[in-house]
Amino acid sequence: MPSRRVALTALVAALATLAAAVLFDVLGTVFFALTVTYLLAPLHRRLNDRLPPWPAAAATTVAVTTGVLLALASVTLLLARRADDIVQFIREIPAEFTFVVLDTPVVVDVSTLLAAAREAASAVAVDAATALPTLGLKLTVFAFLVFALLIHHRDVERAVLAAIPHTYHDVTSALAGRARATLYAIYVLQAATGLGTFLIALPVFFALGYGPFPTLALAAGVLQFLPVVGPSIVVLALAGYHLTTGDVTSAVLVVVVAGVLVAWLPDVLIRPRLARETANLPGSLYFVGFVGGLLTLGPVGIIAGPLVAALLAEAIRLLAAEQTRNRTT
Repeated sequence: MPSRRVALTALVAALATLAAAVLFDVLGTVFFALTVTYLLAPLHRRLNDRLPPWPAAAATTVAVTTGVLLALASVTLLLARRADDIVQFIREIPAEFTFVVLDTPVVVDVSTLLAAAREAASAVAVDAATALPTLGLKLTVFAFLVFALLIHHRDVERAVLAAIPHTYHDVTSALAGRARATLYAIYVLQAATGLGTFLIALPVFFALGYGPFPTLALAAGVLQFLPVVGPSIVVLALAGYHLTTGDVTSAVLVVVVAGVLVAWLPDVLIRPRLARETANLPGSLYFVGFVGGLLTLGPVGIIAGPLVAALLAEAIRLLAAEQTRNRTT
């Protein structure tokens, strides 16, 4: 006969699985709210020292929801307004490229790829407009969840710890610390670096004479979430475009100027100031988690992938420490 705690834990797990199936369309929003709330819990505690619980949770929720709303609105508006510029930029790319390999000219036809890219760019404005009602509903769900979780986060923590045997609380604490550091690295460090990259890239791409410079700057900022390569993708793509048109000077200029100011400078200026609180996760593991999560889960995987990779690394570290302890005793 299982104990009452085991039975209740199994019941909660079963109901959580059922809720995940029923609420599948907002599962990403729920996950996003859970991770944001987990990261905001220390801030809420500080506010709660000066304010009653309800106003403290409300102030925190309003602040984070406003930030998310501004970010989504800015990206959506910019993509919608710059869709025509992107299409025009793609149209200027030659349909064929000729390379000489062993004194033999090789022609590469990319017309089909360019046609698909033009169609995708043209659909951006329409997709952005049609997605607004759904985004509004999901943002509302997000705000309610963050508020409720902030109000009751201590109860949730106690319930989770109650379901775990006391001898494993150190494991729970280690995993919780790794999760918080990873989420800080994703939300705070990457977002701050991405915003800084966007602000630096705006005048740089404008000075270099690119018409859709806001779109290029936005792409550079978003790509900061992609570890290892990041905004270098935009710089190398622009350099490759200039090389295909025979403009070697512009290619060298964009690599030198944008490569230094856009791809390198934000990491030097911003990242070291915030890196003290991060998870110290190897870049290669972060890259695998980011790309794998994105390909498997879509946008939610940007958060879930690195988080799972970090928790796996922490679990392996705990296992290795346990094995070492057993050998010495």
